[in-house]
Amino acid sequence: CWEVRKHNSSEWCHFIRSNPDCRLDGGFLDYLSGVFCVFPPRLLPLAVTLYALWLLYLFIILGVTAEKFFCPNLSAISTNLKLSHNVAVFSLTSPLHGVTFLAFGNGAPDVFSAVVAFSDPRTAGLAIGAIFGAGVFVTTVVAGGIALVKPFTAASRPFLRDVIFYMAAVFLTFVVLYLGRIRLGEALGYLGLYVFYVLTVVLCTWIHRRQRGDGLAPPGPWEPEMPTDVEEPEPSGTNSGDYGEEYRPLLPSRETSLRILTTALSPLDYRKWRRKPWYWRLFKAFKVPVELVLLLTVPIVDPDKDDLNWKRPLNCLHILTSPLLCVLTLKSGAYGLYQIQGIFPVWGLVTLVASALALIIFITTSNEEPPKYHCVFAFLGFLASAMWINAAATELVNILRTLGIIFQLSNTVLGLTLLAWGNSIGDTFSDLTMARQGYPRMAFSACFGGIIFNILVGVGLGCLLQMTSSQPLVKLEPDSPLVWVLAGALGLSLVFSFMTVPAQCFQLGKAYGICLIAYYLAFLCVALLTEFRVIHFS
Repeated sequence: CWEVRKHNSSEWCHFIRSNPDCRLDGGFLDYLSGVFCVFPPRLLPLAVTLYALWLLYLFIILGVTAEKFFCPNLSAISTNLKLSHNVAVFSLTSPLHGVTFLAFGNGAPDVFSAVVAFSDPRTAGLAIGAIFGAGVFVTTVVAGGIALVKPFTAASRPFLRDVIFYMAAVFLTFVVLYLGRIRLGEALGYLGLYVFYVLTVVLCTWIHRRQRGDGLAPPGPWEPEMPTDVEEPEPSGTNSGDYGEEYRPLLPSRETSLRILTTALSPLDYRKWRRKPWYWRLFKAFKVPVELVLLLTVPIVDPDKDDLNWKRPLNCLHILTSPLLCVLTLKSGAYGLYQIQGIFPVWGLVTLVASALALIIFITTSNEEPPKYHCVFAFLGFLASAMWINAAATELVNILRTLGIIFQLSNTVLGLTLLAWGNSIGDTFSDLTMARQGYPRMAFSACFGGIIFNILVGVGLGCLLQMTSSQPLVKLEPDSPLVWVLAGALGLSLVFSFMTVPAQCFQLGKAYGICLIAYYLAFLCVALLTEFRVIHFS
């Protein structure tokens, strides 16, 4: 499909529609036909500009869905399954929660993007580029930025443990790239290595706490501290009706179902809106449509609230909208539009069943007290938000492939730049903010611990889901020499940190941060020169 720009502009549309390699699997929009058939050739810059803006908005959708809907429901599920705080034996559930549920919540956009990219051999380079590119970016730019913002003493044992596991994951990926394929055993090996990593974290924490003789001991010099003062979270529409003490009425009054519904569907906190600067308001205005649609389709359960965030009219509406969302986004609506016996569509059956169930729940519950089965809404919200992330990731991969065809760029370079930067920008701001608030050790640990989940689960699960009984392997053919530059750069950055951090007695300052950022800039220059064939590798 890359040959399209070599033809005369009058033949672009025919080439795109007649070439099987130009078909985009999945997704709701055909971006290639749009840019080469709908827009005339002279308006190609306009089409690219619109696609770039839509790409930025897709990153906003991914970020909002993961932060405000996917992660809260994941946390609620872990609480309901007794996987948080100090419920389990030896008080080991805090690290278990961090390396499983929390890692899944933070890495959801990366993992879903990798799963979607691995679904098509033509876009597998996007997944490799994004996973490796994000790894280089986070372990150099973000880690170096933390050292520049707040020099600190790193947590020694967790750092060494995470770097060793990450180097093992990079080496395993290098091997499967060299072989050009990944079989069932190797895919299970990725997931098995992550399970071993989780068990190692839990075992190390248990040994440390046994040595201290206190299950809730304060953090030692090698254990990351946990923040107690965090930035005030931005309220979502589901809690925008909560008032401060000075605004709380003296006498309690019952709200009508209509008022509860309208308040719960408001994504704006008007008191906060008046206090914020203009740029915050501008960005919030872009997010409001996304948040409104998500509030309509994704329930949120909040175990920290007395009412568990029970909004009876809205939650009953979710009984209808969430299943509809799932069937209409699964396989880009192919299952939802399927007609039973060629007569009745699946989405119609889902609508009838969900409407009856929503009516029963509305009649048998009250506005004031959540039902005993309210925890089920956390699972429904988790599923619905996962479908939103998957749909946005599918569109993201398709539009990046389209931009690669337009500009004659490999999927790998798009993955290591646009996709890696877009998926890492949220982690960058959160880690640097955490460091400025006085928790650089915890932010630094997140740089190495979080991306282990992304590479092991992203590659392992992404390839495992594409395997069938007839073809139990996934081909990983590098689309350019840039893949080897990426793998080498990531491995070299990990070896650099593995050697220099202990050499500095784990005391990291501005010199270490400057070296890491300079390393990333040098890597980026080499990667781009390799992509544009200025540097050749035999």
